[in-house]
Amino acid sequence: MKNNLKFISSVVISNSGVAFGTSGARGLVIQFTPEVCAAFAHAFIVGMKRNFSFNQVAIATDNRPSSYAMAKACSMALQQLGIEVIYYGVVPTPALAYVAQEDKVPAIMVTGSHIPFDRNGLKFYRPDGEISKADEQVILTEQVEFPELGELTELTVNNRAAEEYITRYTSLFDTPWLTGKRIGIYEHSSAGRDLYYRIFEKLGAEVIALERSDEFVPIDTEAVSKEDTTKAINWSKEYDLDLVFSTDGDGDRPLVSDENGNWLRGDILGLLTSVALNIEAVVIPVSNNTAIEFCGHFSHVERTKIGSPYVIAEFKKLAKSYASVAGFEANGGYLLGTDVQLNGQVLKALPTRDAVLPAIMLLAAAENTTISKLVNALPKRFTDSNRVQNFATEKSQNIISEGILDPTNLLAKLGFDNAEIKSVDETDGLRMTLVDGRIIHLRPSGNAPELRCYAEANTFLMANECVTTSLRNIQKL
Repeated sequence: MKNNLKFISSVVISNSGVAFGTSGARGLVIQFTPEVCAAFAHAFIVGMKRNFSFNQVAIATDNRPSSYAMAKACSMALQQLGIEVIYYGVVPTPALAYVAQEDKVPAIMVTGSHIPFDRNGLKFYRPDGEISKADEQVILTEQVEFPELGELTELTVNNRAAEEYITRYTSLFDTPWLTGKRIGIYEHSSAGRDLYYRIFEKLGAEVIALERSDEFVPIDTEAVSKEDTTKAINWSKEYDLDLVFSTDGDGDRPLVSDENGNWLRGDILGLLTSVALNIEAVVIPVSNNTAIEFCGHFSHVERTKIGSPYVIAEFKKLAKSYASVAGFEANGGYLLGTDVQLNGQVLKALPTRDAVLPAIMLLAAAENTTISKLVNALPKRFTDSNRVQNFATEKSQNIISEGILDPTNLLAKLGFDNAEIKSVDETDGLRMTLVDGRIIHLRPSGNAPELRCYAEANTFLMANECVTTSLRNIQKL
């Protein structure tokens, strides 16, 4: 019989080639067979059952061509366990995370975020928030026996996650305070493209929809293309916009511009958001701009490895000492670690990346000024980043190892012969701070065969030159 065939979750996962990166399991679409999706779902739920009581699991997807089939496979596996599946359709990852958190049930988001469409991934949420690195290991090592899935059945969409997410932000304001503002929404294939205009229009703004795509567009908010940089500037002029808003594929990383169409770096957006929310303690990955410390606004700044699980891991500890805690990343994702008060209303904690909150708070901060003036008032530290794609992870790791042993020699190979090193940070990759204030940070991607270079300096031109020079010479190594 067809369903007599049995699988062991850990064996299926280890043989699949799918691996956990900085946030979620990622791999090629062809690696996410129905059995691989089922293995992850079974292992995840068995692990969750040890610590939580539930009989429902929430699932949602992004707009990737492969995501719906993966969602059906996960759903079928959960039904094998007697779990009721609530399918919320295509919504932003934070919308799924929020409704699951409210219902105290686990959730699975089928998304590859910003990576190319020939890849995909799974993000997992406990009833109390995003899974930890320890949870990832449990999923990888669980030995759950499960039968073949059989024919996958269609899923019925529940709209509640979308509606709850919209209400989360629109309920904070009594008046349409964005009246007179013009906001362009670069829709492309973002999972939240049918929600964002409703949020901003409810707040009073006039919304201009820009460039919706029927094909998946892998927007990386940390490595914005020259084409997208030019688009935002042109749109701002053509439509007289106050802000251009977009996200990555699954809507948890924002891409936000000032009134001139200049995209803000994600860590600068997070800094301004935290100031507007009056956050006391912030948690940030090591790659973030040092203006966060230099601005003097925060009682405490904690730096971690890159990846939302590392940021989230610090929240509980800091919440014991500080009334408000948040985290943000260079990709723009904003994580609210504690409840905060806003306009006399309680905005509940949402310890996962979110794209909408930073855009709203930036507009609130700029109510009586301009976004560019807010940015220009910050300490003059500028960052840039880019990546070498299709670069074997082993090669990246060899370069990092070489640099740890002899950072001066590696800098010379990267084109910085006379550079004098002030300090070296090995928290995540290799971050070298030079005596003249420049920072060069190399890090293998956790999601794809890529080597990223982050740089910081006193001018953007200098930071850009550090990235360009480093990556050009890396390809020669």
